[in-house]
Amino acid sequence: MASMDWRKSVVYQIYPKSFNDTTGSGEGDIRGIIEKLDYFSKLGVDYLWLTPVYESPMNDNGYDISDYYEVNPQFGSKEDLKELLGKAHEKGIRIMMDIVINHTSTEHQWFIESKKSKDNKYRDYYIWKDGTYDQPPTNWESKFGGNAWNYDKQTNQYYLRLFDITQADLNWENEDLRRDIYDMINYWIDFGVDGFRFDVVNLISKGEFVDSDGPGKEFYTDGPKVHEYLNELNRNTFGDKDIMTVGEMSSTTIDHCLKYTDPERNELNSVFNFHHLKVDYPGGEKWALANFDFLELKRILMEWQVAMDEGGGWNAIFWCNHDQPRVVSRFGNDETEENRVLSGKMLAIALHGLKGTPYIYQGEEIGMTNPAFKRIDQYRDVESLNAYSILRDKGMDASHIMDILATKSRDNSRTPMQWDDSLHAGFTEGEPWIEVSDRYQKINVTHALEDEHSIFYTYQKLIRLRHELDVLTYGSVEPYLMDDENLFIYTRIHEDESIMVIANFRNKEVPYPENISVEGEILLSNYDDRKDVLRPYEALMVYGQGE
Repeated sequence: MASMDWRKSVVYQIYPKSFNDTTGSGEGDIRGIIEKLDYFSKLGVDYLWLTPVYESPMNDNGYDISDYYEVNPQFGSKEDLKELLGKAHEKGIRIMMDIVINHTSTEHQWFIESKKSKDNKYRDYYIWKDGTYDQPPTNWESKFGGNAWNYDKQTNQYYLRLFDITQADLNWENEDLRRDIYDMINYWIDFGVDGFRFDVVNLISKGEFVDSDGPGKEFYTDGPKVHEYLNELNRNTFGDKDIMTVGEMSSTTIDHCLKYTDPERNELNSVFNFHHLKVDYPGGEKWALANFDFLELKRILMEWQVAMDEGGGWNAIFWCNHDQPRVVSRFGNDETEENRVLSGKMLAIALHGLKGTPYIYQGEEIGMTNPAFKRIDQYRDVESLNAYSILRDKGMDASHIMDILATKSRDNSRTPMQWDDSLHAGFTEGEPWIEVSDRYQKINVTHALEDEHSIFYTYQKLIRLRHELDVLTYGSVEPYLMDDENLFIYTRIHEDESIMVIANFRNKEVPYPENISVEGEILLSNYDDRKDVLRPYEALMVYGQGE
């Protein structure tokens, strides 16, 4: 494929298990993605990001890789993946693979060998430390709960697992391990892959192994050698190739992300951070009900936008992914069809005017909502099921817990893609692995494509504008009225062009601010006309040129 400026690209994230099932198994597959390539062409996206499709016991939805070189049979075969690459490339669409190099599954051959004794080659591929049966090496906490060390009786040591007990952290201090990682990444580059999303990659360098006053994050987040390792990864794999890279950065900082994405440092192209998606966590607590803090949402988004722009870094910009609730239910309004469409378009315009690489999560472009499950047996996510048990043990009312899950569970984004109004929304002819949202008869791709005023066509236009207008890609970022409780306003400026984005996040009329001029060409709006007030969820993208 011809080279392109990845900064002008838009990425569509696919959660394969819930995307499109061609076998009747009730789970999506790679051939299901091939079947929908024309849909992506119509939308206009440049990259498809696939969450992991490697061999895996699927204890963490594929983020526990047991063989980096093989495709999980539940998704298809390596031949299917090769066909997807070929047919996507024919349509000018690139494929980005999701890869986990902080840890592997404990079913990976490296770990199986590592467990056999204390003195084999692979022992040092992982982080093993002494402790006693009832006293782990440190008091660090796993991100999935419990202590971050798991005891192995056979060798009388603990291995580090920052996530699930079946996900053992790799030891990046070991040169042989690093070389094997680079060989594996080069294998997929040679296979034809166009990009990589690196899972929790800022955790690969660990510091001192000592007790913490908290969960221990300070000893492994943006660790002491992380930049050195990423530079070495770059030099040994994708650095001199037309490969787009994005790092998922856990609990990171702007200063580190400027370094990760500084072109002069040769580390990564871009970074994900998640600070803006915790503005509905009261006191930092996920499993609690709260309205989102709009001023804090603006503050975080704009702090990162301005700092990354001024420092020459690059953001991934996104509302949704496979770990987050549906944004139209979260920051918009899905209570009526009119408000769902208006707020869905508003959220799209507000995000896609920002600087960085936009990511669209499957179903976001048609305004899919949280499914509003009513029973605990409808949930599949282990994190949600654990939370239910913990909150029940604390004495919380079951119906209140269900209300919390209905807003916060990761399963909200994992229900099947809604293709049409047939049984199971056209996702499968079998029994889906998780229930389809009961709103699929109205909210589906077929309906969206038939309705010229649907959310889909707002996303299509935003993608086209990103391709056409340099100001959307390269323009500086200037926020306005950051204390306004209703409006999100900012301007992008590049050479003699400007774009102003105005978004009303409220379900009420709001006056235009007196000191804001909106003279210019309206590139996009979610209303057909202009009034002298901003109507509920109204959003505008206004183009200006010169003085």
